[in-house]
Amino acid sequence: MTAMNSVTIFWLQLLTSVFVFSIVTAWYVWPYLTKLPRDSALVPLLFVHVPRYVGMTLLVPGMIDPKLPPEFLFSAAYGDLLEAALALASIFALRSNWRFAVALVWVSNIWGFADLLNGVRGVLQLNVPNFNLSTIWYIYTFYAPLVIVSHLMIFWILIRSVSWKK
Repeated sequence: MTAMNSVTIFWLQLLTSVFVFSIVTAWYVWPYLTKLPRDSALVPLLFVHVPRYVGMTLLVPGMIDPKLPPEFLFSAAYGDLLEAALALASIFALRSNWRFAVALVWVSNIWGFADLLNGVRGVLQLNVPNFNLSTIWYIYTFYAPLVIVSHLMIFWILIRSVSWKK
């Protein structure tokens, strides 16, 4: 029997996580959120993004393969840190009923999704699964898929905002 290589395992785990999180979302999360007012429905989805500060681990010496380009690591780490801050600010704005709260959610979600797409581009260009990722492997294959699903749900709520109960 031939063993799978790390690239195959990486993408298999990532896609399986997207699939599983999508099922959980469709069966349990979405039905619950549709019963809430828009701003209340956005808060738990934004909380998914607050732990993105963990991406700063990419900058800790010895935690990840030193052969990975620093530009990729800095972009991913600081992009995630900014998204974590924007998501947290959005939560406070929504819970405080600030006038610009929904606009801030748009900014947060657009930034976070663009950062995520930039990360995927980097993962593909550099073939990141071939590097030693240590525990960061789980961020890419478990947490990032949850972030993807959450971004899409936030966009859906924001786009349907006109028909969503307030």
